[in-house]
Amino acid sequence: QVQLVESGGGLVQTGMSLRLSCAVSGTIFSYITVMGWYRQAPGKQRELVAAITTGGGTNYADSVKGRFTISRDNAKNTVNLEMNSLKPEDTAVYYCAIRRFARDYWGQGTQVTVSP
Repeated sequence: QVQLVESGGGLVQTGMSLRLSCAVSGTIFSYITVMGWYRQAPGKQRELVAAITTGGGTNYADSVKGRFTISRDNAKNTVNLEMNSLKPEDTAVYYCAIRRFARDYWGQGTQVTVSP
């Protein structure tokens, strides 16, 4: 079965960086059409942070453009999110998600907390 496991979250200060990684198993990586990172802050709806397609096309939320970079490593079956210049408003649970054959799969989430 398809499984997604996130890692790399934690507590950092404003301006620091974190790298999130999502390991995907149970599927041939090339069958995945879109991979993305979402986040959900307390009391708010889950929102798309960044996405990357099979062809390498990327899409970012306006709030993270220029600070976050999404990438996929086909050799390691991972999708990564490099987060720089973190702000307190980036505090949320970050979820990895993939779309495979028109079905979405989600990870369990990893907490990112940015202190002022």
